[in-house]
Amino acid sequence: MLLASPFLLLALVTFLLPLGSLLHESLFLPAPTLAHYERALGEPVYVRVMLRTLRIAVLVTFLTLILAWPLAWAMSRAGGVKLAILVASVLLPLWTSVLVRTYAWMVLLQKNGVINQVLMSTGVIGEPLKLLYTEAAVVFAMSHVLLPFMVLPIYSALRGIPDDYGRAAQMLGASDWATFREVIFPLSLPGVSSGCLMVFLLGFGFFVTPALIGGPQQMMIATLVSQQVREMLDWSFAGALVGVMLAFVLLIAILFRRVVRLDRFVGAA
Repeated sequence: MLLASPFLLLALVTFLLPLGSLLHESLFLPAPTLAHYERALGEPVYVRVMLRTLRIAVLVTFLTLILAWPLAWAMSRAGGVKLAILVASVLLPLWTSVLVRTYAWMVLLQKNGVINQVLMSTGVIGEPLKLLYTEAAVVFAMSHVLLPFMVLPIYSALRGIPDDYGRAAQMLGASDWATFREVIFPLSLPGVSSGCLMVFLLGFGFFVTPALIGGPQQMMIATLVSQQVREMLDWSFAGALVGVMLAFVLLIAILFRRVVRLDRFVGAA
């Protein structure tokens, strides 16, 4: 605990105290009340924002998993220059500012952007498509930003699988598909579960990309909290939204731990 004390002190000062103050305002300002939570959970517009946030977070998690697993497998089988190129392709975007990557997607998706220009020049479409400020744009842009958080845990799990396991399965008569289904993929589940949890939780509270790529119809809960604080100056209601989001995230984490049993993956008794 002594070694962890600097981090715990930093978390207390920069996270727990401000969060506690915000939750206190949601419950006790202007007087002890649950009205702010009733408003957050009772008004349809806010419920739709929460359901939209949940849907987008699930879609981003699924899309990143579909994209990340083959890439992580290729990385685990590669070596030398090929591995260096694949690792760089994952890490370089991670080291780039989220704001820069989001603006890159805006350049690609706007009406006179790269995608529309290519489609129109090839005769696929006759007029520009509306790609920006849509839910699909938010999902794809967030998936691109969060992809490394899915790739790296899966890659770590795949690197830990001995090659002898696959060869043993094939020597016992298993096909390539059976080896993947019965041996490789189950042994990669610790990385898959860790990646899915990280991407989902990060996607649920994501702010920059949805705020810039999505329009008013794609508002997510983090953007709504920012709006209440910066534009409406309603700190109490913003605290209630944060409280609802925090409770939901904690519930998801607890359910995930019980269903997937992460303790098996980290060697806990």
